[in-house]
Amino acid sequence: MELEKKRTYFTAEDIKTSADKRILEINHEFLKKIDDPDYPCLGAKSALHTHQYRMGMYGLMGKEETTAALGEDLKTYIQETIAADSQYMSMIAVFTDRVHSELDFEKRLWMQLQKLHDSEKPEQPWDPAVGSDPEKNDFSFSFNGTAFFIVGLHPHSSRKARRFAFPAMAFNLHRQFEQLRELDNYGKMKQTIRDREINYDGSYNPMLSDHGEGLEAPQYSGRKVDKTWKCPFHRQ
Repeated sequence: MELEKKRTYFTAEDIKTSADKRILEINHEFLKKIDDPDYPCLGAKSALHTHQYRMGMYGLMGKEETTAALGEDLKTYIQETIAADSQYMSMIAVFTDRVHSELDFEKRLWMQLQKLHDSEKPEQPWDPAVGSDPEKNDFSFSFNGTAFFIVGLHPHSSRKARRFAFPAMAFNLHRQFEQLRELDNYGKMKQTIRDREINYDGSYNPMLSDHGEGLEAPQYSGRKVDKTWKCPFHRQ
């Protein structure tokens, strides 16, 4: 008898009716964090208040079953975001790893992204809107031919805005930022978020830069690094 595939992808509506204690606990922590009046990211708040967020529940980062489920769920998220023409829909992938430090999380994050990339080679091309070399300013991670910006979250982050009770990665389509630019909303929104971040975190995140104006890869894990840092990711 074929075993039923374990469900890993949930909409906000799905979570409301779920009896799974793990997802209910994680969702509660997520809502509590993002709904804090002082939380700086307006995009995350918009996704929350319009129910335009998705959650993926996985095991250990880098494991074959985790990578396979994450890949399938990202494809679903891509389809739903494009179909809704959403500028804010996010997918938060949550894992069971016990992370010990910022460096530990960074290594796990890039291991998972490398496994995800390796799982689809050579079937999918890199999104032509972005570069594939993490040492170049035009880099963004691409999966299923689609570029992403990724925000790492975990309990040991030195940035309060990135601190979360569970190791996680928030995925947003790169095209969402371009849509905001086309609507002339990006600049004002960016400045508002940065002002709010100073109030929330005590300082502006020194690792952040606009796409094409600085390296994107160091921004993913949230750990502060200098110019000697080398991204462990390699396109196959």
